[in-house]
Amino acid sequence: MVSKIVLAYSGGLDTSVIIKWLIETYNAEVIAFCANLGQGEELESIKEKALITGASKVYVEDVREEFITQYIFPMLRANAVYEGAYLLGTSIARPLIAKKQVDIAIKEGADAVAHGATGKGNDQVRFEMTYYALNPDIKVISPWREWAFDSRSSLIEYAKKHGISVPVTVEKPFSTDRNLFHISYEGGILEDIWAEPPQDMYTMMTSPEKAPDKPTYIEITYKEGNPVSINNKEMPPVELFETLNEIAGANGIGRVDIVENRYVGIKSRGVYETPAGTVLHIAHRAVESITLDREVLHLRDSLIPKYSEFIYYGYWFSPERLMLQTAIDSIQKDVNGTVRLKLYKGNCIVVGRKSSNSLYNPQLATFEAEKIYNQKDAEGFIRLNALRLRTRSLLNPDKI
Repeated sequence: MVSKIVLAYSGGLDTSVIIKWLIETYNAEVIAFCANLGQGEELESIKEKALITGASKVYVEDVREEFITQYIFPMLRANAVYEGAYLLGTSIARPLIAKKQVDIAIKEGADAVAHGATGKGNDQVRFEMTYYALNPDIKVISPWREWAFDSRSSLIEYAKKHGISVPVTVEKPFSTDRNLFHISYEGGILEDIWAEPPQDMYTMMTSPEKAPDKPTYIEITYKEGNPVSINNKEMPPVELFETLNEIAGANGIGRVDIVENRYVGIKSRGVYETPAGTVLHIAHRAVESITLDREVLHLRDSLIPKYSEFIYYGYWFSPERLMLQTAIDSIQKDVNGTVRLKLYKGNCIVVGRKSSNSLYNPQLATFEAEKIYNQKDAEGFIRLNALRLRTRSLLNPDKI
C-alpha cells in the first residue's frame, strides 16, 4: 500500500503526465521535487505547474553549488569521460537528485519514490541504484515500466486530454536534460543516425561556423585539482561555471554527437553541449601533465574507463567508486597551476601552462647543451630493457 510518493519532477512531458498518472493509479499523495541544477528554467512556474497538475506539495531546491563541489569537481578531478567522448553531464546529476528525493521522503514520511526515466534507458538504473544505496527499504515506482503508454506521442495525447501543458510536440519531440554542466538531446530526428541535427536545436553554444573569427585567450587556475579562477579572478563555483559556459559557448566549444552503449544493452544516439566542462577537462589534464609523476599519471589514466563506467552505470554511491575517488584525490594535492587556452571556432587549444609544483625541467628537456643528463647512460638503459626481446629472438629466431 502506497500513500505518499516523492517524484523527481522536471516540468517536462514525462513527469508532468506522471503526477496525474500516479494519483489515478495509486490514489496517493504526490510530492514533487525539482532540483535547481542550473537548467535555466523559471522554477517558480514549474512549482505552479506541478501544483496545478495535482501535486500536494512541491520542493524546489537550489543545489547548484553542491552539484559542482560534491559531484562535478570530483568527476573532473578523475578526468572522467565515457567511451572517449561523453563527459557524463546527465549521469552525474542523477545521484544528487535521487539523494534529495530520499531525504525528502524521510522528512515527509513518504513510503515511495518515483522517477520519469524510461525502461530502455540508463537513468532508471542511476536513480534506483541511489535510492537503494541510501534507503534499502524504499519502494520505487517507475511508471514507464508499468503504464500502458508506449511512446512519447501517446503521452502528448494524454497530456492534451487532461489539459497538461508540456514543452514537447509531435513535430519536435526531443528529450532534453540541462544543467550547469551540459545539455543533452535524444529522440526525434536524432534517431536517424545518418541525419545531421538541426542547427536550431542547440541552446548553450554558438555553432563553430558562426563563432568569432578572432580567437579568445583565457587563463584558468587550479588548486588541488579544482578550478578556482578565470583570468586571475577568483570565483565561487557557480559563477565560474556560468562565466566559462558563456565564454566557451560563444566560441562554439563543447558539442559532440555520439552513439553510445547504454548500460541496458541498447546503442543510443546522444547529442551533447558541454562548453565549460570541455574546457575544464582539457585544462585539468594540462596542469596534471606538468605536476604528476609519469607512473602515477599512467596508472590513474588506466582507471578512467572504469571510473567513468561507475558514473554512467549509476554506481556513484558504490564502494568501488568511493575507493577510486580516494585514490584519485590523493594525488590532486600537487595539481596546482595555471593553464592558458586558445578558444577558436570549436577548438580548445592549450598554449601555456605553469605551476609551482611543476616537474618539468627545461634544462633536462632542452636539445641544447646541458650538463645534467649523460646521454651515454641511455645505452645501458636500452640494452637492459631489450634483454628479454634479444633472448627471445636468439632462442626462437623463426618466430619473429
